Amino acid sequence: MTVSQTSEPATDTEPVLKPRLIVVSGQAGSGKTTLAHQLARQIGCPAICRDEIKEGMVHAHGPGFQADVSDPLTQRTYPLFFDVLRMLLEGGVTVVAEAAFQHPLWERGLDPLLPLGRLRVIRCVTSADEMQRRRRRRLAEVATRAAHADHTMTGAGTGVPTPWDAIHLDVPTLDVDTTNDYRPEIADVVAFAAE
Repeated sequence: MTVSQTSEPATDTEPVLKPRLIVVSGQAGSGKTTLAHQLARQIGCPAICRDEIKEGMVHAHGPGFQADVSDPLTQRTYPLFFDVLRMLLEGGVTVVAEAAFQHPLWERGLDPLLPLGRLRVIRCVTSADEMQRRRRRRLAEVATRAAHADHTMTGAGTGVPTPWDAIHLDVPTLDVDTTNDYRPEIADVVAFAAE
């Protein structure tokens, strides 16, 4: 006995939403990498961190690499960072993107990605003294920081913020103080990112 089944072709009547692109930015030592990884874990998506990409490049470069502000690996990292974001967004993947770029670099890199995802921006802030303390501590304690020019940013804290052109696009934006835990609280930051 043969049983035949007929079924209607599957139709997807649900609208397909674009993935979210959650940018976490701020100066070096502002707490953005820690926040980016925490957001990615809670949302359930990858975190793509510019510094981690460069650290991976250093492994392939071999011994003797000397980090500088505009060294060749730094130059290669910028387009690769945005290429990875593009690939994930085109695949429908929500992603947290973290880097210490100032506004012009973010604007140039994000402009071609805007049609691919729903953009949210989170700007991490803390005092100049706290950023300096964090920079000095991680330079002394985190071996992978040798891939970066942290030595150029670890002078004595003056209490005066360095000039910084924070990302300022016409998209939903949230400032997060990372000095002691998070203000607003992490649950509110996750809710903002997931809107």
